[in-house]
Amino acid sequence: MRAVPSHAVLPLRSLSLAYFVQATGALSVVGSLAAIAGEWGLSETQAALLVTVFGVTFAVAAPLLQVAFGHLPRRRQVLIGLSLFSSAALLFALAPNYPALLSARVAMGLGAALIGPALGALAAGLVEPPQQGSAIAMVLLGLSLAGLLGMPLAAWVAHAWGARALFLLIGAMGIGTALLLRGVLPRQDGAPAVSLATLGRALADPLLLPGYLVVFFIASAVYATYAFIAPFIRDVFHGGAHTVSAGLTVLGVAGVLDNLFVVRAARQHSANTMLLAGIGLLALDLLLLMLAPPSLAVLFAALLLWAFATDIVWPSQQRRIVALSVELRGVALALTASFVFAGIAFGSALAGPLYVHFGFHANLLASLGLLLLATACLLLPFNKPSQAGPARSS
Repeated sequence: MRAVPSHAVLPLRSLSLAYFVQATGALSVVGSLAAIAGEWGLSETQAALLVTVFGVTFAVAAPLLQVAFGHLPRRRQVLIGLSLFSSAALLFALAPNYPALLSARVAMGLGAALIGPALGALAAGLVEPPQQGSAIAMVLLGLSLAGLLGMPLAAWVAHAWGARALFLLIGAMGIGTALLLRGVLPRQDGAPAVSLATLGRALADPLLLPGYLVVFFIASAVYATYAFIAPFIRDVFHGGAHTVSAGLTVLGVAGVLDNLFVVRAARQHSANTMLLAGIGLLALDLLLLMLAPPSLAVLFAALLLWAFATDIVWPSQQRRIVALSVELRGVALALTASFVFAGIAFGSALAGPLYVHFGFHANLLASLGLLLLATACLLLPFNKPSQAGPARSS
């Protein structure tokens, strides 16, 4: 797997910025639960539901929007999605009550459902097949940067200036990113229209379906713990708002450095191998949190390992889907993103009740169980094509 050509670097970095904006807007609720709850008079469980609503909306909308708008050039899909996402973030900032917040998050989820699948497909289309793993990892660097800059900044802005200012900033960033992409992305022809029958074929494909389930269970496992990271840091590790920001910064810095390793490792190892390594490291990290005494040193060590593991997992699962599908790549990536956000929604919905009723260790055990299910789906006998070989046409 070769490095990407120089002419593709700026477009890929710009797509990475779009991923950064989407991830920051989608997950900023995680680091600012207390500020959101205080601003609108909510419980932390109600605030966490804003993550779940976003995830459910994305999961349902992403494939259906491919049916409705999949014939449009992917560049246009991203620009429309960013415009809707940014406008909804501004509406969130101005929301007078909880129902308005939920409505704004639904609209943000719809915008993100157009952005997410198109980003991976655009990245893959800008380079030759041997370079696609590196290209996708470059775009997903935006997810790591959301951890380095977006998440800690979101927590700090929400704490210092309030949750409304945070979402005003997210809306402005989205508009600016859309203008940048409009200038640097090459114009493209539209793709063939996606029918409901094509969507059903991509969903029921015997090689792709286990792949979707792998990412669903991984995302569920991650967010069954991560969705309540701020309350965990406060209650279990006895940290304040600044400790939450510091913890998210550690997570992000490690994620950016780890992404550089993952871009290179993707040239040498199959997606299946990388996924197994990432799942194993996540399980090891959960065991560390479960068995070690609750100290800030343990927390920061666990966050370093967490960043490394998730940086292996996210680009590897997208590369795996790209390798398994050529003709259905757009809809397959949309379905993959749907299963990711369905997993985020499911894990986030589990996180609150588990923590409130059973405590921190219940979240860790649930995450371990979900990782076991992900591993079982990954190792299914009919799900072992060589990821180093030619891409499979659906």
